[in-house]
Amino acid sequence: MGQTDLSVTSLSFGASSIGNMGQVVSEHATTDVLAHAWQAGIRYFDTAPHYGRGLSETRLGRYLSTKPRDEFVLSTKVGRVLFPGPALEEADGFMNPLPNAVRYDYSADGIMESFEGSCKRLGTSNVEILFVHDIGDITHGAEEGHRHFEDLMGSGFQALKDLKQSGRVQAIGLGVNETQVCLDVMEQETLDVILLAGRLTLLDRQAEENLLAKCKDQGTSLVLGGIFNSGILATGPKPGAWFDYAPASEAVLEKVRALEERAQNSGLSLAEAAVQFALLHPAACSVLLGTGKVSSLQRNMDAAVLDLDGPALEFVTT
Repeated sequence: MGQTDLSVTSLSFGASSIGNMGQVVSEHATTDVLAHAWQAGIRYFDTAPHYGRGLSETRLGRYLSTKPRDEFVLSTKVGRVLFPGPALEEADGFMNPLPNAVRYDYSADGIMESFEGSCKRLGTSNVEILFVHDIGDITHGAEEGHRHFEDLMGSGFQALKDLKQSGRVQAIGLGVNETQVCLDVMEQETLDVILLAGRLTLLDRQAEENLLAKCKDQGTSLVLGGIFNSGILATGPKPGAWFDYAPASEAVLEKVRALEERAQNSGLSLAEAAVQFALLHPAACSVLLGTGKVSSLQRNMDAAVLDLDGPALEFVTT
């Protein structure tokens, strides 16, 4: 990963779903899907305070407490600080979150407060990878985005480097779903890794325009998340399919119909092609599979181990 000595498994577990993203996942189902990932050899787990306002971190920490600490890699994120709040049925798309309120803070103090809170929920004093979460205008708008960027570059990034220097973190980077803010940060600082959600997929290749070249120049690795673009590459272009956290436009549906036809002509389902595109991309060091269901996880892992050649390999690598 980047210029560090850290290695990760090529498939990783994205723990947003076990924070009850969109639907409630039971404690039993949470244990089952994490155990299934572990038994399959996945040893890199990603989470964030955002996922169920600490629920994902709490659940993941509880499960991983049964495993030797040196046998897995853990990443979480900073930028949102949690503090006690009211009980809610839903918050930010997560059902039955923990009773926490949230504030954005990308300053050094905010990053440290967020990090220490995550460590407490995860039951650890260190994480291997620390991402700055959702910095950028897409999340915050131009005015707030600028303020948060100034906080990060003014003091927050130094806190990340201090955590890395202390050994409590081995790799630092961004966890975002936009490319411009990555380029903006990389003009001033070097990143070990970027967790890029939805911007380097079979459908959306925005990262190819400028970001991949910058990552190559700096030696920055990519963890690819959102490889199904909120679902449409898994479900196909059916009515009501989601792209980028909202119902897909007709233009997107038409593009996906063409991709699905090409996939089928090469002997793959659309979902299999999406997994293989991410896994075989030379810029990717790991591909996140995020689900609360064993069946979905197994289906995606099956897609990952297909042995491709001929038209199928050509389709997912060009």
